[in-house]
Amino acid sequence: NIQSYQINIMSITSDEVNLLVYKYLQESGYNHAAFAFFNESNVARSSIAQLAEELPHGKLVTYLQKGLQYTQVETHLMDDGSESQCTESFSLVLQHVCSKVLVVPASKKERERENDKHKEREKDRDKDRDRDRHKNKDKVQEKNKSKDNDVKMRDSSDKDKDKDKEKEKEKENDKKEISNDQVIILEGHKNEVFICEWNPKMLLLASGSGDSTARIWDLSNVTRSSGALVPSIVLDHQCMTDSEKAIDVTTLDWNVNGAMLATGSYDGIARVWSNKGELLHRLTQHRAPIFTLRWNQRGDYLLSGSVDKTSIVWDMTTGEMLQQFEFHQAPTLDIDWRNNHQFASCSTDQTIHVCELGKTTPIKTFLGHQDEINAIKWDPSGRLLASCSDDYTAKIWNMNSDTFVQDLKKHTQGIYTIKWSPTGPGSANPNKSLLLASASFDNTVKLWDVETSTCVLDLDKHSDPVYSVAFSPNGEYLASGSFDKCLYIWSIKDGSVVKTYKGNGGIFDISWNPSGDRLSACFSDSTVCVIDVK
Repeated sequence: NIQSYQINIMSITSDEVNLLVYKYLQESGYNHAAFAFFNESNVARSSIAQLAEELPHGKLVTYLQKGLQYTQVETHLMDDGSESQCTESFSLVLQHVCSKVLVVPASKKERERENDKHKEREKDRDKDRDRDRHKNKDKVQEKNKSKDNDVKMRDSSDKDKDKDKEKEKEKENDKKEISNDQVIILEGHKNEVFICEWNPKMLLLASGSGDSTARIWDLSNVTRSSGALVPSIVLDHQCMTDSEKAIDVTTLDWNVNGAMLATGSYDGIARVWSNKGELLHRLTQHRAPIFTLRWNQRGDYLLSGSVDKTSIVWDMTTGEMLQQFEFHQAPTLDIDWRNNHQFASCSTDQTIHVCELGKTTPIKTFLGHQDEINAIKWDPSGRLLASCSDDYTAKIWNMNSDTFVQDLKKHTQGIYTIKWSPTGPGSANPNKSLLLASASFDNTVKLWDVETSTCVLDLDKHSDPVYSVAFSPNGEYLASGSFDKCLYIWSIKDGSVVKTYKGNGGIFDISWNPSGDRLSACFSDSTVCVIDVK
């Protein structure tokens, strides 16, 4: 019985097309390409940029299908059979949830005949149901009499138990939720904050944002109860030739003694600052955005990886380039030192190269991933190298084998990042077992025993992709941050949630301070939160 329905003429702007392309790249697993397209196509500065977060993940195909349907219908039938022209426009992107169902109604007489037949069938069914009900009525009444008393008693008991369980659950959740008096909110950035990291020696926190700045926050004398504003040093990355162009600060890293902070940005320039905010070096050899920076263990060399497919080692005593490594065929996504002279790099070309200063070819090349390799990390001993990819797997490699020694396959979507626990040989906690954490676009975090290739914990409370994980310095807890705005702190012992916090934006990165009593998280709403976890 269709009374009437309305079909809207479809209109779509170039900004909306760009946003759909961005979502296509993101949902297909091309996360770095999506990041570049989002900024280079000016989606980030369009009037609908905020919808990049609001559009539900996995709904792109639905929007496109509905858009195609809308282009095929330009009129709608009224109840009297007449046609009425559409006048209201339809935006493919801005109409997030389309509740209209496109159907083609039959003629008026055909609908009336169908209605009459339907009514006759319903009358016949009603007669049959009434006859059956009368036959069984007496039997049912007798059985119900004997059961009523038992049911009433059980219902009363069950209700009491359920109420008790609910009260216990509420009390337990209240204990886990991090209260406002445990959180310091750092405000000052004007755009998303992509990364944050604690100074290894002082209570200084560095953050990098899409507003062309990094900041150093001094938290040495600040508590939530003090109510004081947290001072920060602003490290300006503004383009010298175009003051209107925003430059994302994509990566940063403190050196081992906390005296220097390196930052990498979308303009392809690496900058080195003192912990007081003085610009010490401006490193300009790269020709494309820098996505990753790492100091070596001694703190005298800085390693950078770029979309220009290269990695560079810089001498920080002089600020000069020592060597440029040009082995990848596509953008370099991550780098990590093995020791003071050897490092590994990974790329969208699905390869991992292990390189050494002074040598003009890789000392080892690992092949085995079937898609972009997003991150690599050496374990604390420098014996094992972990990698994760958009091919849904994490893999473990060592220098004595030409292929991976472990293949970790439990995730159902691409793995964004991995972290080793600060435990096992070569760590500060040598008597504890070594674990690997992997965070995925399937909304889960998994913990692996790499010796047996088994998943020992499957942490699945997040409802959106997980972009960051971090172990506490003692290796007993793991924190995870997701674009569902939630931060969870998990017990490594049994996988239970110890603490929870929900912010006002998606979480890009999290970091523990060296003593393990504070945890920082940076958000898409331009804030950084520091949480007291003592």
